[in-house]
Amino acid sequence: MKYLVDQAGLSEKVKVESAATSTEEIGNDIHYGTRDVLTRHRIPFSRRAARQITASDYNRYDYLIGMDSENLYYMNRRWPSDPERKISLLLEHAGINDDISDPWYTHNFDRTFADVWEGCTALLEKIKEDLTEEV
Repeated sequence: MKYLVDQAGLSEKVKVESAATSTEEIGNDIHYGTRDVLTRHRIPFSRRAARQITASDYNRYDYLIGMDSENLYYMNRRWPSDPERKISLLLEHAGINDDISDPWYTHNFDRTFADVWEGCTALLEKIKEDLTEEV
């Protein structure tokens, strides 16, 4: 998503962050399978350490995007009320009511990349529309 935002020239207006809904990956860097796919697609990335969502994230961000229904479950537990309708599944933005294919189980990082790319591309279009409406 950071790459798409940068390519759209919106890096000054759109901040992209990633946070886990569980504690399993806290402190971990990007999985080697993900790094491999990003490298093949020439998408830059940097080292990072996973962090967990916090209660204050609701007020800090305009969009709270889950990759799958389990993410949504934990997000809705963290923020039991979503009055601004910020919480959604990534693929919903592409008109698909489904989870991102999880490479932890499928080992198919290419499929996951395709899912994420489709969702992020559609989400970026939504963000552009919302930015236009703000002006």
